[in-house]
Amino acid sequence: MTGYELVVRSRRAITPDGERPAAVAVREGKIAALHAYDAPLDAGQDVDLGDLALLPGLVDTHVHVNEPGRTHWEGFASATRAAAAGGVTTIVDMPLNSLPPTVTAGALTAKQEAAGGQCYVDVGFWGGAIPGNLGDLRPLHERGVHGFKCFLSPSGVEEFPPLTPDEVRQALKVIAEFDGLMVVHAEDPSLLLEPTGPTYPEFLRSRPGASERRAVEQVIELARQTGARVHILHVSGAECLEPLAAAQRDGVRVSAETCPHYLTLTAEQVPEGDTAFKCCPPIRSADNRDRLWAGLADGVLSCVVSDHSPSTADLKLPDFAAAWGGIASLQLGLPVIWTEAATRGHGLADVVRWMSANPAALAGIRGKGGLVPGHDADLVAFDPAADLPVDAAALHHKNPVTPYHGRTLKGAVRTTWLRGVPVDVTAPPRGAFL
Repeated sequence: MTGYELVVRSRRAITPDGERPAAVAVREGKIAALHAYDAPLDAGQDVDLGDLALLPGLVDTHVHVNEPGRTHWEGFASATRAAAAGGVTTIVDMPLNSLPPTVTAGALTAKQEAAGGQCYVDVGFWGGAIPGNLGDLRPLHERGVHGFKCFLSPSGVEEFPPLTPDEVRQALKVIAEFDGLMVVHAEDPSLLLEPTGPTYPEFLRSRPGASERRAVEQVIELARQTGARVHILHVSGAECLEPLAAAQRDGVRVSAETCPHYLTLTAEQVPEGDTAFKCCPPIRSADNRDRLWAGLADGVLSCVVSDHSPSTADLKLPDFAAAWGGIASLQLGLPVIWTEAATRGHGLADVVRWMSANPAALAGIRGKGGLVPGHDADLVAFDPAADLPVDAAALHHKNPVTPYHGRTLKGAVRTTWLRGVPVDVTAPPRGAFL
């Protein structure tokens, strides 16, 4: 076979070997080969991006879609349209905020039935570990979930209660038997307080960085004891970097992620009363943000994912003490991170590693995360120099609530291809379950 269905050329293709001119050739939805940028090739369609960057589709392993049950917060159609518009071609859905939560094989079936025929990008699923469902972990694993999420502190929804340290240990023993993965919301509830008032500083003081660090240390010790693989979700406190780095040097099977909001927003910038900025764990100081960037550069933090956790606007009222804690950013993660990364001397190859290759590897998603022959032809044309004004109402998110509203970001997605076909959010969806 000599002909290709599609060739996409760019002088700035982001490959695992770095940024270089290349022509990505696609056959039957897969990347068949990488050729020289100006190579003469036989193709049904030949797209030359010139100086626009060509990225692999991003992989966002931390998305709360909320369907079924809370579909008025977000749903598979709206979430995956937003993902595609933001250059994300694969999402992995979190097990909570949907009803029922994905803590049994039957609940996974209900979620897949709800999502069927609605997904514009490919979708995987996390299972959940809650008190009393040890017997459900292996069946969920056998059904193909990418791992299991648990909380050490209250989740915010009563149907997904937290685990005690001993319950985490029991779950890790089961998960280690099939070499699965536990992903952990790590805050020690004994160090969490009720906010003493309605303002952001009062909310921030109620969830100190020491709570994150103590919980991370507990999870590391449990991973050390059981040999299980663990991943710390949405690290916001730079205090966590030291124990994580030490454990990684010791060979403990622990990794960690952070999120665009922790790397770009700061507590000092939060406008008075603007609860779009509320999330748990919280956005911390500018100095803390700088230390997180250092942890990312050092590889202690390996992934940058959205933790897209939307809600209806009324749940963001009346103040920081009572509002729902979650940031909506699925469509904006790439330009948000690129805006900040570029000012700190990082290149698009770094962004692709943090937001595509490493999340795919974390979740065990084969054939995603890189411009590599044999991988799915999930491609993104990205203009890194473009200005992107953010209008919350113009996003594909179901509810127009985001802390980035009114900001002008750097970088814009021009086209997203899923397995070699441009994603058209007005056409029937083509996403598959992973």
